[in-house]
Amino acid sequence: MMHTYFTTTSAFLLSLLGISTNRTHLMSMLLCMESMTLILFLSMATASINNTNTTLITMIMIAMSACEASAGLTLVTITTQKNTNDHVKNLNLLKC
Repeated sequence: MMHTYFTTTSAFLLSLLGISTNRTHLMSMLLCMESMTLILFLSMATASINNTNTTLITMIMIAMSACEASAGLTLVTITTQKNTNDHVKNLNLLKC
């Protein structure tokens, strides 16, 4: 059990490190965020093996991560059509 806890924690921290250091492309940041949600889902799924009360929370988590993935893909598509690339430095929230 300790090995699983160490693996999920280190994978989550590596994804967080990837977000903080790799800020060039929006797609790479979204992939790091997706891996973070998958790691959270896996940790909740392994916790639901011993406890049946967390099964509903796990299903809600996977539904939210699917919505997040589709919204992220939509944002990348719109950004690349508008700016012809997905560089994060070109994104400005104040411009319409």
